[in-house]
Amino acid sequence: MTDDRKTLILTGASRGIGHATVRRFSNENWRIITCSREEVPDACQRDPNWHGHIAVELADQTDVARFINQANDLLAGDPLHALVNNAAVSPKTESKERLGCLNGDLDTWRAVFELNFFAPLVLSRGFAGALGRGAKESSAAVVNITSIAGHEIHPFAGSAYSTSKAALSALTRELAVEFAELGVRVNAVAPGEIETEMVGDEYEPLINRIPMHRMGTAEEVAACVFQLCNEDFSYVTGTELFITGGQHL
Repeated sequence: MTDDRKTLILTGASRGIGHATVRRFSNENWRIITCSREEVPDACQRDPNWHGHIAVELADQTDVARFINQANDLLAGDPLHALVNNAAVSPKTESKERLGCLNGDLDTWRAVFELNFFAPLVLSRGFAGALGRGAKESSAAVVNITSIAGHEIHPFAGSAYSTSKAALSALTRELAVEFAELGVRVNAVAPGEIETEMVGDEYEPLINRIPMHRMGTAEEVAACVFQLCNEDFSYVTGTELFITGGQHL
């Protein structure tokens, strides 16, 4: 790396909030390193700010370690300015019913926590050195994508997903305290009902619960993530920002 662009690493980049966040940071001329289960998306290959994409299974501890090593190789000792932990899973039954505490098997719970909770923890630790270099250069931040489901019972989000997101909210606070010693800020955004490929007609009744009477967009979430990585927010850490149109009130 030879120019002075800032660098972002983002997980779960292939669609939805992750894809919109990549576009936002690229539009702001950040260099982008991404990962997802899939190979390199076509949009990434056409993006002049795309620096690399790594196919990885973040629920697999060995694969996470490989991703950290490969991404640090791509950084080549240069600073990292933002890590966005976006990848997550919310399993359902074959009939798309939510998995609760009684009908969800423990292996599924463990798989959910590996991706939704342990991967952000391990990635934050694995990129701490690069983030510390980013903080010394200008600023650096970690943003965890949590959920409104981590704070209240949701009709479609399963219990494993909801509790993993609640745990990620707590982890955000813990990381914020420890990473402050590195000069790195750690925050979270908690989206509510966001229009993505995962949302079906069954979500329409939920709009009545939203004071703004509409779903949010992936671009609106991406804008909030970008601002939390912006130097204008240099005194904000340990915060969880609700992007819900007032639904959480």
